[in-house]
Amino acid sequence: MTAVTASVLTDVRRSPRRLSVGVVLSAVVILVALAWAVAPALFAPGDPTEGTAMTALQAPSAEHLFGTDATGRDLYTRVVYGASQSISAALIAVLVGFVVGTLIGVVAGARAGVVDDVLMRVIDVMLAIPTLLLSLTVVILLGFGTWTAALAVGITSIAVFARLARSQVVGVRASEYVEAAYGSGGTFLSVLWRHVLPNSLTPVIALAALQFGSAILQISTLGFLGYGAPPPTPEWGLLIAEGRNYVATAWWLTVLPGLVVVFVVLATNRLSQAIRGGEGR
Repeated sequence: MTAVTASVLTDVRRSPRRLSVGVVLSAVVILVALAWAVAPALFAPGDPTEGTAMTALQAPSAEHLFGTDATGRDLYTRVVYGASQSISAALIAVLVGFVVGTLIGVVAGARAGVVDDVLMRVIDVMLAIPTLLLSLTVVILLGFGTWTAALAVGITSIAVFARLARSQVVGVRASEYVEAAYGSGGTFLSVLWRHVLPNSLTPVIALAALQFGSAILQISTLGFLGYGAPPPTPEWGLLIAEGRNYVATAWWLTVLPGLVVVFVVLATNRLSQAIRGGEGR
């Protein structure tokens, strides 16, 4: 029995360290991706849209870290510059979903009654529509392009933010300290601002981090399908699409941009878990 207890205690002591390392590595991946998006020229000084036929379809090497594509363009340079398209679009998408969805959820949860019923029925309709179908509909209506895709993905995430925000506000609204604030003469807006919102937004912020990774995936999917940035603009989904015809002869054209997307999405998911669970602090 003593040996079992000692083993459990050892695992408990070691577990936070492993989790902290995961959080740190995830943060490093996100910081690198953000640095690519903000200052791509510092990491890849070449031109992402120019290449030479003599260097076409070269495998990864010291000169070309990710190899070259069918027109001789350096794939690493295109991936780095593609971060500004994909990450900026994902940030816009999350911002749209976070602001609009949280506003709807807070109003529904705080007001209740008819307002809550009407808003939540609209949210139910949005949740009933498949995410990809809804985003494709928005893109087709508004036109193709990276920023249109970002807006479309943001609209598809409104319902998720609204649901979570409403549930948090409803729970906090029934708390004793909120009732005490009303009893001491607090107005609806003052109680909402000082007590309800600060105690309701942490899960919503964690969801925003999770939705950031999801937004990158959705925007890359739209780019892969041809609804995002037009060629020769470097964009992660478009890069994967351009390389799909060369999978048998030039695997790096799809595998390496795909791995970048996977690593960034996994990192954002890990950070979301850390925010939600308070790990790595």
